[in-house]
Amino acid sequence: MTAMTPSSGPSRPLLNRRLAEFGTTIFAEMSALAVRTGAINLGQGFPDTDGPEEVREAAVRALRDGRGNQYPPGPGVPELRTAIAAHQLRNYGLSYDPDREVLVTAGATEAIAASLLALVEPGDEVIALEPYYDSYAASIALAGGTRVPVTLRPREGRFVLDLDELRDAVTPRTRLLLLNTPHNPTGTVLSREELAEITKLAVERDLLVVTDEVYEHQVFTDENGTTPAHIPLATFPGMRERTVTIGSAGKTFSFTGWKVGWVTSTPELVTAVRSAKQYLTFVASGPFQYAIAEALALPESYFTSVREDLRAKRDLLSAGLTAAGFEVYRPQGTYFITTDIRPLGDSRSHGGDGFAFCRALPERAGVVAIPNAVFYDHREEGAPFVRFAFCKRTEVLADAVDRLKAL
Repeated sequence: MTAMTPSSGPSRPLLNRRLAEFGTTIFAEMSALAVRTGAINLGQGFPDTDGPEEVREAAVRALRDGRGNQYPPGPGVPELRTAIAAHQLRNYGLSYDPDREVLVTAGATEAIAASLLALVEPGDEVIALEPYYDSYAASIALAGGTRVPVTLRPREGRFVLDLDELRDAVTPRTRLLLLNTPHNPTGTVLSREELAEITKLAVERDLLVVTDEVYEHQVFTDENGTTPAHIPLATFPGMRERTVTIGSAGKTFSFTGWKVGWVTSTPELVTAVRSAKQYLTFVASGPFQYAIAEALALPESYFTSVREDLRAKRDLLSAGLTAAGFEVYRPQGTYFITTDIRPLGDSRSHGGDGFAFCRALPERAGVVAIPNAVFYDHREEGAPFVRFAFCKRTEVLADAVDRLKAL
């Protein structure tokens, strides 16, 4: 019997139609361009230094002691689940049972996928803030849901959520709101007032909410010396029982390769998410789970130092981008800066085409960035915006600023 080859098989496409719109990510394309040209890669959002030495040593101890080298428990090792619950209580006053209301995942990306696969059925509508992290769209598609974007638009130096537009987007088919605050890529941190209105809408319309809060510890002091607080949506009345909150160690501790994320919610919602998660990775990151349990118990001074270091880097790159001619939207949180390329002028901004601009930038200035349009359904809304990552060493950012002067 001859094995079937793609050419002799059925005429339908090999790739599941739900994924047909998703090809190679822009991150892979731009990272390859950085390697080929020797450009500084400020596109993909990963740090270029490792996190605390004591956390690395905790992982080494776990490996040597044989903790996590075999399959860890499906919900996550008890030490980490207890540490996550303690973190939520200490920082936000949210009390979770580590045995029933905490689930460890293979990074936040798996937490997002498992949550949407568990909670969304074909025909359900999922409202997501646009621009959005690219895995949101793919996970909604895999679940058979319909993506309904609500666009954040620039106003007075930041990207703002139109609450009326959000309310108008809800229909009888809406199942779930997918939120991200602090928001990647715009750096916006949703305010208490905005979250209160979202709460009112979710309760009125009986909506579930999945909230991605992986940048919770990267919220910065503004020009007036005040820091916009990160406020978990689950702290609002009526929201704990309908909200799946997603966190991650990678961004906070600079160990993105360890892939340790988590979900906190009610026993019923955690059970639903775990039912999907167990058929994705099943379990992952065994020894690293023990290390992150210790990381979450680091003193507040650690988290303060991370924020202050990133704030200084944000200010360095923001000033350099402004001097180079970009309009800069100074982020309140995350480690990304969104810029508008149109002030550079048509010839230098490729007519406001972020894709063309980013593909030319490595040759022109030796720097790689990401066109924000890839994070939009309404591509024209994101066309002139370009994202730079500042989670790099200070000397690398200073070099990038010098190179950008070529513009």
